Amino acid sequence: MSLANEQNGSAVGPDERLKKVSTLTAILRRPELGAVAGLVLVTIFFLLTANPAMFTLAGVMNFMAPAAQLGILAIGAALLMIGGEFDLSIGSMVAFAGLVFGAALVVWQMPLSVAILVALAFAVFIGVTNAQLTMRTGLPSFIVTLAFLFILRGLTLVGLKWASGGATQLRGMKEAVAGSPLAPLFSGDAFPGLFTWLAQAEIIDTFPNGAPRVSGIPVEILWFIAIALLATWILLRTRFGNWIFASGGDPRAARKSGVPVARVKTTLFVVTALCATLVAILTVLDAGSTDARRGFQKEFEAIIAAVIGGCLLTGGYGSAIGAFFGSIVFGMVLIGLTYTSIDQDWYLVFLGGMLLTAVVFNNVIRKRVTGER
Repeated sequence: MSLANEQNGSAVGPDERLKKVSTLTAILRRPELGAVAGLVLVTIFFLLTANPAMFTLAGVMNFMAPAAQLGILAIGAALLMIGGEFDLSIGSMVAFAGLVFGAALVVWQMPLSVAILVALAFAVFIGVTNAQLTMRTGLPSFIVTLAFLFILRGLTLVGLKWASGGATQLRGMKEAVAGSPLAPLFSGDAFPGLFTWLAQAEIIDTFPNGAPRVSGIPVEILWFIAIALLATWILLRTRFGNWIFASGGDPRAARKSGVPVARVKTTLFVVTALCATLVAILTVLDAGSTDARRGFQKEFEAIIAAVIGGCLLTGGYGSAIGAFFGSIVFGMVLIGLTYTSIDQDWYLVFLGGMLLTAVVFNNVIRKRVTGER
């Protein structure tokens, strides 16, 4: 800086934060780039190898339904990872919340609205407990939530045996919510009238009797889309979204800047538990039962989907919409393999391969291309 500039207090060049970058660099810096690229590659693969029925309307609904269930978990996990923490208990939380929700309906015979509130209240309690143990003890959230993975799974086993008289499965949920005006919000298909009209207009495929092959959009897909949009808006357009990034990037600096880091992280743990509870409610009402293996290993799939979506394991960086696309990749592969001659056990190989590829992409390739450090 010249002497004249020093005296005038002016800068030689523009603020570094306002520096323009090329379109390619801007694209490469997007957290969801890897997930979008993966989705394109997987789509091309199945277009070349799978039965064409996979990409009919019925086929798309088939793989979007499990993608939506995983995606709701993955978006919660992504927000928490951006905030610098992990929750390995979300899979077990699905099972435990299913037990609480099912017992409230069948054993205590509560109305659907009250059963939902009871399940959500337990989710808030578990989320706050995970957060407080993590922050007050100084233990990594990985360890705290790993412990709760086993605690919640064990409580589910014990609770199911109590509620069902010795079995590890509880039934009767569909009968318990029959006639409830809230039931269509959490089970079944949305917009059946629209799809009937589309079938009558010969816009979508029908059965020989004229009924549509797809009777509506599974409600979990609508929940999935709504949560992805809401989470993206929060991250990109709100002060709380800035707090999430700051809390995960540099908690000490964030605290000095006035960010309530403890409150932010507690909220994120609660949100993750609430996402798991929503998945439990959706799956319990869809199946009409709950069991001890509900949500088994979903914690790992959710975290992998979040990593594929651009979340760094170190926190402070990521994308909810990336987790959205990452979950669709999972659903497409899980169901897509059934449309091919490939052994479905390759799905597990895919999980590990996609995780490794995503971590390499996030930590090495993007940094080299964009010059980030």
